[in-house]
Parts: sequence; structure tokens; C-alpha cells
Amino acid sequence: KRMLVKTQKISIQEDVWKEFSDRFPYVETDHQLEAISDVKRDLSSGTPMDRLICGDVGFGKTEVAMRASFLMVSSGKQVVIVVPTTLLAKQHLDSFKKRFDSYPVNIEMLSRLTSLNKTKDILNNVALGITDILIGTHSVFGKKVKFKDLGLAVIDEEQSFGVDQKE
Repeated sequence: KRMLVKTQKISIQEDVWKEFSDRFPYVETDHQLEAISDVKRDLSSGTPMDRLICGDVGFGKTEVAMRASFLMVSSGKQVVIVVPTTLLAKQHLDSFKKRFDSYPVNIEMLSRLTSLNKTKDILNNVALGITDILIGTHSVFGKKVKFKDLGLAVIDEEQSFGVDQKE
């Protein structure tokens, strides 16, 4: 069924993609480059991506997610990064903000520790499309979270979520 669904093909200017990729402060592993290439091909295929990226801690899965997020945001789509803990959400928020610091990308975090007033603002920004990347815990599954144009969902540590949440 998933392969029969058609989605918008993302496209990006190669010079912009190269600039973002070149800002990665480490040397990519062969497997990381392969995963990045596969994700880029998936996102430009016109069918929904359903890909599992596996690797030990510190082997660059977050960079793969950042590059996929860059592709989607550059194509005018929103991204949600779902993580199981508030600590990991904060770590991702810091990493994403640092990595996207010279790009006009609005990144926000939603968790149980987000104040009610801030949550209201974030939900409004997500619904209006002002927020490009939302990083959050289980709180992003709430019925009040409405995206203007969600293009990519990244589930970090997918074993921490139920089947319904992943669907």
C-alpha cells in the first residue's frame, strides 16, 4: 500500500546541499555516506520513505537525520524528530540548532517540561508552519499537535515507542 502512495519529490540545489554537507565537522564513514545517499534517493523518489538506520552510539545516525531534515526543510516541508526522553530531546535540540545555525530554520522542542504558555506558542507555530523542525518526546503525539505540512518523521530509538505511535 505504501508504495502505491505518491508524495512530493524533494529537490535541492546541489551547491546548497554540498555547502550544508561540507559543514559536518567529521569525516563520514562509508556506511554513513551510504545511508545519506539512500535517504536522499528515497526522498526524491516520489514515494513515502520507510527506512531504518541502525548503528551504535556515536556512529553518525543523527547526522543522517539532520541531512534528511535539511532536504525536507529546503523543500518547504516540516520535520518532526521524536525521542523517548526529555534529555535526548534537549541534546538533539542543541545539536540541530548548532548544525543549522547559519540557515533560516526555526527549530523548537516540545516535552513534558515545556511550560503551558510555551507549549501553546509552539503548537501555534507548528500549525502555522513557522516551526520547521519540531523535536519532542511522546508529547508530539498529542491530538493538539497539528502540522501545516509535515514531510518527514524521524523516530529515534524506535524500540521505545508502540506500534500505533510509529504508524
